[in-house]
Amino acid sequence: MPIFFETRQIVTPGDLIAEGEYIAGENTYKENEKIYASRLGLVDTENKKVSVVALKAFYIPKAGDIVIGTVAEVGFNGWTVDINAPYPAILRAGDVLGRPFRPQEDDLSQVLDMRDLIVAKVASYDRTHDPQLTVGEPGLGKITRGQILKITPTKIPRVIGRKGSMVSMIKQETGCNIILGLNGVILVTGKTLESEQLALMAIHKIDEESHTSGLTDRVTQMLKEEKAKMEENKNE
Repeated sequence: MPIFFETRQIVTPGDLIAEGEYIAGENTYKENEKIYASRLGLVDTENKKVSVVALKAFYIPKAGDIVIGTVAEVGFNGWTVDINAPYPAILRAGDVLGRPFRPQEDDLSQVLDMRDLIVAKVASYDRTHDPQLTVGEPGLGKITRGQILKITPTKIPRVIGRKGSMVSMIKQETGCNIILGLNGVILVTGKTLESEQLALMAIHKIDEESHTSGLTDRVTQMLKEEKAKMEENKNE
């Protein structure tokens, strides 16, 4: 009577979780003495009952994804980073330093400390190891300015828009640089606080109205109206 996933491991719809005299719990179904997952989530077993805790706001890492994370812990030879995933991500000291880590000389908290924000790429991830991050490419590393907004990760494609149309329009209208972490964390950096707040307002609207049609036109109109109000206030 085998069980194929340990508690808290991620499963996707259709994954075979267990076989034999088990009871199908929440977000699972049973066929021919086999229990399968019906939702993306984490395995939960209690006695003979097998369930899946559905993941709604969590991000499931994939190699190559750009993410924005928060340093949660400074370790002996690297950092633990919260990337809004079920498991913490690991950033090795050598990746940040660009050379082998020297524990007797290097104080990692002087490089990245707890609660620091970083832009990183997922270097590798599978179900047996925590996600590994890298910052060894242009545009990645510690965040030193800008504003952060968090939305549901599944709504990031809506912010991007078809062929990048939505985010390009927001950048053009506000003059801000926008980095979209696929884990649902967004960095907005502009020349002024007002321009950053304008971009955040647009992204917040997309987050709330992502299920509706004609959204690009409404966001564009909102930005133009808000910019006009800002100009009027300056002239008063």
